[in-house]
Amino acid sequence: MVRIIPLQSGSAGNSCLVESDGIRLLFDAGISASRVARRLADHGIDARSLDAVIISHEHSDHVGAAGALARRFSVPVHITEPTWKRAARAFAAGDPVRFFRAGETLRFASTYGTMSVETLPTPHDAVDGVVFVVDDGHARLGIMTDFGHVFSGLEAALRTCDGALIESNYDDDLLERGPYPAFLKRRISGPGGHISNRESAALIAAHGARLRWACLAHLSATNNRPDLACAAYRDALGSSLPLRVADRGLCSAPLEL
Repeated sequence: MVRIIPLQSGSAGNSCLVESDGIRLLFDAGISASRVARRLADHGIDARSLDAVIISHEHSDHVGAAGALARRFSVPVHITEPTWKRAARAFAAGDPVRFFRAGETLRFASTYGTMSVETLPTPHDAVDGVVFVVDDGHARLGIMTDFGHVFSGLEAALRTCDGALIESNYDDDLLERGPYPAFLKRRISGPGGHISNRESAALIAAHGARLRWACLAHLSATNNRPDLACAAYRDALGSSLPLRVADRGLCSAPLEL
């Protein structure tokens, strides 16, 4: 069984635990090390048992606490070198950092099994961003946020997934009528920003036939609401796919595959 615990998801910070067969991986570190430790402990997990922290890109809501986690819990941080260079302020000399290249597959092993993490380069306004597909040999999980538009590699990867933590960042009407300046609206809706509820739902409708569930993630506090995100999905898919929404400020209930 794969267990997924979204510790937090949104512009205030992102982090998600994935564990299977004795392997525990933390994806992104945009909330404090203390908060990570406390939220893991609430689920019976010692942060010192983490096997790796894996970073998607250099924005502070994804990488801000990576160095602190590495130092406090002696856990290696896996990150691309360009992302590490852009996020230098999050790290200190001697932090256990291991570089991977976007597009590479990372592999982890325990006494009980193995886990692979496929990385896919993304069209986001980051220097070297990636999304992930996690595979323990029994189920495949997509962790797919912070990409500016749907790209062919994403579609192909999604078709292989049994579950997806998927971006559903904004409602088109709320963004258009909202308080953000025009340049920021263009950035969010542009090819290097984020995808909307409508785009996310269309992606799942077209390529998510294998999914057992979808967890909608990285919702904007200003330009979205959970009910609007779910309504867009129901319009596109009906009621066939179980949906969850990852909380923007709190730890969400675990998911399983």
